Amino acid sequence: MRALSILAAILFAVAASPAWAQTAPAANWRTLETAQLQTLDKVTGRVRTLEAPVEREVMLGTLSVVVRACRKRPPEEPPESAAYLDVVERKSGEQAQSVFRGWMFASAPAVSAMDHPVYDIWVVGCR
Repeated sequence: MRALSILAAILFAVAASPAWAQTAPAANWRTLETAQLQTLDKVTGRVRTLEAPVEREVMLGTLSVVVRACRKRPPEEPPESAAYLDVVERKSGEQAQSVFRGWMFASAPAVSAMDHPVYDIWVVGCR
């Protein structure tokens, strides 16, 4: 029941804002080479900022994070950054498992959040 109410809240937020109606950032957004990611280790409480170049693997504990695209709105529009992430968990002795794949938006991290028991990752910006 709780999951259903969370899903309803997300769908309401998406429907209420036309900017979220698209599956990817609009064509007039600038494509940049590096995503700025904020991470949280829920076990230690440690928060880090990662610079993740597009198409390069960055490790966060057992997670492999690859930014496929990082886009930012032009300066004359409301500020927003978005990144398409592939996050895979690689535990020794086990097969790699996809944890998250999709767009994350800096202004609304809860709209497309990664669900992992140990780590949180969200987009801060693109450079």
